[in-house]
Amino acid sequence: MRVVHVGKYYWPYERGIETYLKTLAEGLAPICDLTVLVSNGNKETIEEEIGGVRVVRLGRSLHLNSTDFLLGLPKKLKDLKPDIVHIHLPNPWAETSWKLAGRPGRLFVSYHSDIIRQKYLLKLYAPFHRSTLFSAEKIIVATPNHIKFSPFLSKLPEEKLEVIHYGLPALDFPAPRKTERPFALSVGQLVYYKGFDVLIKALAGAPGLDLVIVGCGPLEKELKKLAEDQGIAQRVKFPGHVSKEELLQYYSDCEFFVLPSTVRSEAFGIVQLEAFQAGKPVISTDLPSGVPYVNLDGKTGIVVPPGDVRALNGAIKALHGDPERRLRLGNAARERALTEFSAQEMVKRTFALYSAKA
Repeated sequence: MRVVHVGKYYWPYERGIETYLKTLAEGLAPICDLTVLVSNGNKETIEEEIGGVRVVRLGRSLHLNSTDFLLGLPKKLKDLKPDIVHIHLPNPWAETSWKLAGRPGRLFVSYHSDIIRQKYLLKLYAPFHRSTLFSAEKIIVATPNHIKFSPFLSKLPEEKLEVIHYGLPALDFPAPRKTERPFALSVGQLVYYKGFDVLIKALAGAPGLDLVIVGCGPLEKELKKLAEDQGIAQRVKFPGHVSKEELLQYYSDCEFFVLPSTVRSEAFGIVQLEAFQAGKPVISTDLPSGVPYVNLDGKTGIVVPPGDVRALNGAIKALHGDPERRLRLGNAARERALTEFSAQEMVKRTFALYSAKA
């Protein structure tokens, strides 16, 4: 079975969708003839093998409105003669390229998120987008919330939709170190929808606790300035991009994890699963997305309204001041990650969809 996955980027580009794609591709590669097509982020096209996965990074001709236009993608799709084409959305150029290539293979879609920011362009793009979704044999989503809150998916026939939880392989966490001061951890790009500004303001009212925000992005200077203005610059650390080993150590050492996102561009929050595997409770927000489906309020962590500094501050102080509660929630979180969000199950169920009769 010749399977082609079309995504935006691939590892070592590290975001939630790319983590999912890498995990899925490495599971599928031993059981099918798999090629992953993504952007190289520049004009050069390169082919390489990563973790047993054949990856073609196509040269980018243009970047506009968060979309990489890869003029070589339609021809590459056609030349590969795939039995299955699996597109990761949102990615308007991938949809266009599949149609320009003559709609090769059976189409599957992983629907990670609606398009949120480009509202005016979306009005023009919507009919084209709907036609792609109706052409797909199956549309895979990570949680039922993805269907419930999507203006596109909620109107599709149920038989087109398949809920398959994202999964992570078991992570090897190092032993916790003794730190000078206890800290909460957050991980993500320093961009508008992550809500790090809300988190910094909430931390200002929680003395005795530090914060580590792992990640890079355009808001770094602004967030550091906010920490200074709040009088907590010494308590908020920005280590930037760190190695996987360093990141796992942060998970081991922290008291709990915070995902303070404020916009449903945060469709799942795969970092929640990393924290869960480390046995750490999570404070997240009640977004109209998959985020609160993953983190169960009162069972694996605490869910607060998005953008609510006071509520987030209360949750931070509640977990910081209650080690027994942290342990109880963290144990439940680890159990949920290992049983409900298994990489092996994700791969098995995805391949079963490919293997089913059209």
